[in-house]
Amino acid sequence: MKKIMSITFYDRNGIPIAYTDDDCHIFYFSGEAVGYIHNDSIYGYHGKHLGFYETGWVRDHSGACVFFTETASGLGPVKPVKGIKPIKSVKSIKQIKSVKQIRPVRPVRQLFWSNLSGRQFFNQ
Repeated sequence: MKKIMSITFYDRNGIPIAYTDDDCHIFYFSGEAVGYIHNDSIYGYHGKHLGFYETGWVRDHSGACVFFTETASGLGPVKPVKGIKPIKSVKSIKQIKSVKQIRPVRPVRQLFWSNLSGRQFFNQ
């Protein structure tokens, strides 16, 4: 049986922004459900494709990095020192998933950080 571990998503400043405890549903530490992982893509509950998740990196539609995880490897920018994780609040009820937008073509991986902040990424 595969043990599911919590994954924290850190922004370009090393600040922990969000996490998943089930390799699927993504929450802010405040407990708000903000998106989910499907295959190698991240979607908002409204169905919009937000970005790509691969080798521990979350990338925007231009291929630039928005988040990194503790397991991030391969092509990407220099990772900052990770900040202390806040205490997780009680999770909100997950929203009903809307029909998923068609996944765009995967962009070329970039060596730099996205202009999107962690909050902007999930509020696209």
